[in-house]
Amino acid sequence: MHYAASIDSSHRLHEPSQNRPEAKVKTLTIRKVPDELHRALQRERARRGTSLNQAVIELLDERLGRRGRASNGLARLAGTWTDEDLRRFEEATAAFERPDDELWR
Repeated sequence: MHYAASIDSSHRLHEPSQNRPEAKVKTLTIRKVPDELHRALQRERARRGTSLNQAVIELLDERLGRRGRASNGLARLAGTWTDEDLRRFEEATAAFERPDDELWR
């Protein structure tokens, strides 16, 4: 699929904040975004609870290494398991804790 992008310095993508001291912010237009990619971006926007524009900026920052490591999305699950959930998980994964004797000979 062919992608086209243009940068227009006369518009702002977002307002600079105290954390972003840039004097100018560029506008980026992306054309011919495949439907599946657009759906994935919409899901990510919803997961983050932000605008599509902000989600794309954050994804680009993360992917380009400007904001530390990219999240695997598991942080939102932290602290949500019940004792029963943990018990079922440990029961289901117990076999992975045992060494495979055939592999260790």
